Amino acid sequence: MSWIKDNKTEIQLITAMLLILFGCTLIMMGFWVYPLGVIHNSILIAFGEMLTFAGAVFGIDYHYKMILNKKEKNKKEE
Repeated sequence: MSWIKDNKTEIQLITAMLLILFGCTLIMMGFWVYPLGVIHNSILIAFGEMLTFAGAVFGIDYHYKMILNKKEKNKKEE
């Protein structure tokens, strides 16, 4: 459990990248795969867009956390 606390930002970045990857894959599959009646392509596209958006939000949060950490580190050094 302490490993998760120590590497929280890295886990967040990996999760963001995976969400974006899977989201983009589902969006493309919605265009390429013929719907066989199991999952309609609009569902694939909508879910892919949601995953991509969630990954982008995670990535933006990670980016600004890194900026804040750099500023805090610079203040401590001064």
